[in-house]
Amino acid sequence: MHMLLPVALLALAAGTMPLAADEGAGGDEPSVTTRSPAAPPRGAPFLEPRGARAEPFALLGDSIAPGSSRQLSWAASELFDGLPDDTPVLVVHGAKPGPALCLTAAIHGDELNGIEIVRRVLHALEPDRLAGTVIGVPIVNIQAFRRSSRYLPDRRDLNRYFPGSPDGSAASRIAHSLFHDIILHCDALVDLHTGSFERTNLPQLRADLHHAGVAALANGFGATVIVNSQPQTGTLRQAATLAGVPAVTLEAGGPEQVEAHQVKHGVRGIEALLHTLGMTADSRAWDEREATYLNSSWVRADHGGILMSSVELGSTVREGQLLGRVTDPISNDSAGIYAPSDGRVIGMARNQVVMPGFAAYHLGSASRGRTGPLGPQLSPDEIKDKAE
Repeated sequence: MHMLLPVALLALAAGTMPLAADEGAGGDEPSVTTRSPAAPPRGAPFLEPRGARAEPFALLGDSIAPGSSRQLSWAASELFDGLPDDTPVLVVHGAKPGPALCLTAAIHGDELNGIEIVRRVLHALEPDRLAGTVIGVPIVNIQAFRRSSRYLPDRRDLNRYFPGSPDGSAASRIAHSLFHDIILHCDALVDLHTGSFERTNLPQLRADLHHAGVAALANGFGATVIVNSQPQTGTLRQAATLAGVPAVTLEAGGPEQVEAHQVKHGVRGIEALLHTLGMTADSRAWDEREATYLNSSWVRADHGGILMSSVELGSTVREGQLLGRVTDPISNDSAGIYAPSDGRVIGMARNQVVMPGFAAYHLGSASRGRTGPLGPQLSPDEIKDKAE
């Protein structure tokens, strides 16, 4: 059965299946002629035909038998006392052949939602009913996680050093180890993140939709917003895709909290992806669709003070609408922050003390249904305040 389902996903990547229009456009489905693609698109290894029988899966010097699950250990670095710093790796290897999907979380140690998403997805899988392999690394940056920090102890951002080097800085060595010991054994990657620095994100995928394999992944997540964007240099998403492992980033919620509704959305999206890839037959497909945003921009505070928002995450706003106010706690002077254009709040700062220039509201605009033409990708600079 799993050989039939990827054809549907393939059609999504090619834009040949009808999908619901953007929620703000009334929800009517466009009329589209469908056709079955003749072959998988280039750059989509998870859609390639598989053999009739599953083989043992080799990872981290171990062999996982078909129809079984294992907890392995990945040691990318040493602590200051010279002891190895082991990180758990969860592997569920199905009884039937299929692609290898990798889920990574907590590359930034204060981003907790992804840890819970990986836990729920991996422990809900039944190896004897799974086609393919799911690898979960719930806490990539265990040194930062133990310190409740976004960064490594030397203040480096691990997600700027991929694919890494065996002879570089600590960050570069950890990145190299993860990349070569785990990522390159996979056919596709979902890297889980949250907002940074007390910002929170509407559940959304960051994806380069001009890459056929990435587009196929992104379109398998059901009702999840997509932001068409180029990955930043040094990110795991960029390095994996360049190495032939199509990758997307799933952003959900904010740092330092485990948010039940964000976790639930992330789990449902990944389960929908597994179903669409033909890896699971029991999970329901998520047929509803969300908008794809071809443009987005941050609205910044022009004054320092206490930020109090007037809108909520996911709100649709009009040009000139009040988004929030920044108030000087000493003088009581207040300045409004207004929407520069129509759009939707896909990310925003939590109420907090801000400095002038602080990125407060992330507005998505120029949305389309999943069948419309693609515009240019957003450059990393255009969404540089993202958590990825």
